[in-house]
Amino acid sequence: MPIIKSSAELRNNYNVISKLCHESREAVFITKNGSGDLVVMSIDEYENLMGRLELYKMIHEGLDDVREGRTKRYENAMADIRRRKTR
Repeated sequence: MPIIKSSAELRNNYNVISKLCHESREAVFITKNGSGDLVVMSIDEYENLMGRLELYKMIHEGLDDVREGRTKRYENAMADIRRRKTR
């Protein structure tokens, strides 16, 4: 269930909401005049989210490569990696 707080709560109880973000490891949704306005999360969770998005992007690009036939045999790919590693 999402955690929802008002902008007044954020303004008046920043430390409490900061602690909530860190302890729950969840995003906190901030409302303004009863409507959704912001999402607040800890830096650690933000970095985790961005890392997952980057991984998903790389997987998607890899699947596109497979679909387009831009692949190498395992042996050839490993030989390329080994060559790069010794440089």
